[in-house]
Amino acid sequence: MKKILLIFCLLFIAVKGFSQQFSQYNTGTLYDSFENPSQRAFVPDTSKTYAFNFLIPNFDANFLLKGNAQASLVSQIFGGKFNNSALKIGNGSFNNVNFNANAYAVMFKLFASLNGDEEIGIFAETKAEGRGGFSDESVALFNGPAAFPNNVYDNIFNDNYHYQIYNSIGFSYREKLTDHFAVGFKLGLLMGINYNRLNIYESHVSFDNVNDVAAISLRGRYYVSKGPGKFDSRSYLPTTRSPGAQISIGTSYKTDDNITFQANIKDLGFIHWYSSSYNSGFNNTATVTGLSGLPPKKQVDSLYNTIFKLLSSNQKVGSMTTYTDGRFELSATKSYYLDDNNSIKYSPTLIASKELLYNGFTGAMVNHFQYKTYHVSVTTSYDNQNLFNVGLQLMLKSHNNEFFIGSDRLMQTVGLAGTSGASATSYSNGPYTGADIFMGFSLKFGPVIEHPLNSSIIPIGQKGFLGRLWNRLFKTYR
Repeated sequence: MKKILLIFCLLFIAVKGFSQQFSQYNTGTLYDSFENPSQRAFVPDTSKTYAFNFLIPNFDANFLLKGNAQASLVSQIFGGKFNNSALKIGNGSFNNVNFNANAYAVMFKLFASLNGDEEIGIFAETKAEGRGGFSDESVALFNGPAAFPNNVYDNIFNDNYHYQIYNSIGFSYREKLTDHFAVGFKLGLLMGINYNRLNIYESHVSFDNVNDVAAISLRGRYYVSKGPGKFDSRSYLPTTRSPGAQISIGTSYKTDDNITFQANIKDLGFIHWYSSSYNSGFNNTATVTGLSGLPPKKQVDSLYNTIFKLLSSNQKVGSMTTYTDGRFELSATKSYYLDDNNSIKYSPTLIASKELLYNGFTGAMVNHFQYKTYHVSVTTSYDNQNLFNVGLQLMLKSHNNEFFIGSDRLMQTVGLAGTSGASATSYSNGPYTGADIFMGFSLKFGPVIEHPLNSSIIPIGQKGFLGRLWNRLFKTYR
């Protein structure tokens, strides 16, 4: 936790996963069926009955950093030196950071019935989500007072950030109600791991360069809830001390022209953090000494320890409730064959995604190409921060096994992965700094799902619960 105030969320790459990506839409993988609950994972007469990831994590991870501090933070993390040339002091320049994480440890589904194409699944996953904003001056301060030409500044440290990490276990259900319409849902019991929120409403700093001293005054609120352990592997063990619940609901409709529309409400939920959590309404002044005379690491530690004590003053212990970052997504897709032999299939998908608690909005187009068991997806997206992304997914998928890997921010991920040493200290700002990676694997096993005319046994069954309810409400019996 020592570098939270230095780079806020950028160091949360260490969180064990990162989440929102579009390349998996309409791929029919096990991962896709859990993320988009109305999507099927099985195809009768070709798929086997059970699908499992065999405890191999399927994960999706991304973050972005936008603003003048990109070069400063990248050069410090990967090169060990601050490059503050792009920072603007006293201009009110702000940096934005966003990260998401999602890692499935367990994904298991079974095909329950041919009548209604019922699918039932269980899962266990760890998720993380966070965002924040911090000023250029907040980064420059960790390199000493040399970047500050004046002695007194007001409201240059009015930063904010929050993140929460939690486990989720639960089940999913999907059913085809008619020949054209399918529904699905995913219910999860949440178990909070860690929550942290900081809002600084007022700030003041005065520098005494002769004595190498700075007086920092901050007013705001700081919220903290920690799980067991010291934010290590123990912290990720399931516990009911901070319970919550989450739901995802999905529907899909296939028109007579073979256009499939999907609508999803994802990850709508809450966490009630336990009674030993605390919040601090701070309004105090702290004095920092030795800003210029200490080695860089000791300088950062000294500043962090002083400010952390200020933030943690006036603590009040008690429970609190937070909400998870839900989204509404709408998509449309149709498949085309590009050759006379029907061996190359092209499936474009248009997606619109809107965050429910924040103003985030993203539009994406996924261009999916398939040749036998080889799949390639090229994804382009544009969001309300005016950021354009290009992604690539490679996938091997047959009826009963699948493996995929990719990135929805390919160029930024490759560029950041190659940054180290001298290249880090010469890193320059772009539209944003970011990274994204996702990967997954699963196998199907058991008997092949067979229609009655193809079966060696006589199946007896009826529609599932939702199908029977649908028939009663709309007087249909197909």
